Amino acid sequence: MKVGVLTGGGDCPGLNPAIRGIVFRAIDYGDEVIGFEEGWNGLLEGKTMKLSLNDVDQIIGQGGTILFTSRTNPFKVERGPERILENLHKFSIDALVAIGGDDTLGVALRLSKLGVHVVGVPKTMDNDLSGSDFTFGFDTSVEVAVDALTRLRDTAKSHKRIIVLEVMGREAGWVALYTGIAGGADWILVPEDNIDFDAMCKHLKKDFERKEYALVVVSEGINLPVEEQGEVDQFGHTLLRKRGVGDLIADIIAEKTGISTRSAAIGHIQRGGPPSVFDRMLATRLGAKAIDMIHEEEFGKMSALKGNEIITIPLEEATGQIKYVSKEWIEFMRIFLK
Repeated sequence: MKVGVLTGGGDCPGLNPAIRGIVFRAIDYGDEVIGFEEGWNGLLEGKTMKLSLNDVDQIIGQGGTILFTSRTNPFKVERGPERILENLHKFSIDALVAIGGDDTLGVALRLSKLGVHVVGVPKTMDNDLSGSDFTFGFDTSVEVAVDALTRLRDTAKSHKRIIVLEVMGREAGWVALYTGIAGGADWILVPEDNIDFDAMCKHLKKDFERKEYALVVVSEGINLPVEEQGEVDQFGHTLLRKRGVGDLIADIIAEKTGISTRSAAIGHIQRGGPPSVFDRMLATRLGAKAIDMIHEEEFGKMSALKGNEIITIPLEEATGQIKYVSKEWIEFMRIFLK
C-alpha cells in the first residue's frame, strides 16, 4: 500500500518517534510511506517527502517534526476538501495517517465521513485529548516545566520573593497540575477551578512568613476576571500568547500581599528538545499501531493508550469532548497547597 502521513497543529516532542514507528512498521507490510509537509497545508498544496528507513532511522531522539507542521484547517480554505481528495488521488494514497491533537483529528474525522481512508495518532502536550490516558509530548513538556520551577525556586529564595510560573494549557490544566504538584508549588491555578484571589494571597502570605519565598504555577488558559478580545486561529481558538496571565497574577499577588512578586513564562520552550523516554516509547507504539489499523481497515479511528495497552477508538470519541482535569484531581491538588 501507499500510505500518506502528516503532522498538524503545534509541534511537540514525540512527533519524530511517531513518524519513525509508522515507517518501521510499514516496512513489515511492504508499504511505501509518503510524508505531506506542513500538516493539512501540505496535502492542500501537494508538498511531499518520501520517507524511507534511512530518512527516519536516526530521528527518535529529535524534537519537532521532520515533516514540519501548521495550524491549517482545510475546511476554512476555498475548495479545501476537494483539493485534498484530488491530491490523495494524484499521489495514489491508499490510506492516510494524521498525527495531531483535537483540531487535526477533527479534520481527519470529517474527511473520513467523506470516504477518505484515514487513521489518527494522538499528540498534544496539553494531554487534553479524550480516549487516551496520555498523549505524547505531555511528559516531556512537564519535565521542562518542573525544571524551570526548580530554577525559579533558587531565585525566589535568594531574593525573598514570590514567583509565578506561567505554563501552557488552553482549556485543560494538566500541565499546570502536574508541574505544580511535582515541582512543589505553593499554589496552582488551572482553568477547571474557580479562582479565589483572596484565599490564594492569604495562603501565600502565610507561606512567605514561614519560609520567605513562595511559588505559583498558573495555566495560560485560566479564566481571567477581565474582558478580553483577541485574535483567533482557523479553528476558532483565541491566540493566548498575548494574554500575559503570569504578569497579571503576579500584579494581583503583589498588590494584595505587599510582597515583591515576579513572573516567568516558558512558553514554546516546553515544545522543543529531545522527547523523554516515556514519550519516545508511547509515540513509537502509537505510530506502529496506525499501520496495523490501516491493514485491518480500522479507518475513522485512532490509536490510544489505555493502561499499558495500545487500543483503537473512534475519532468521534476522541474529538467529541476535551479531557478536563476532574474534580478528584483538583481535590488531590489541594492536599499539597498547605
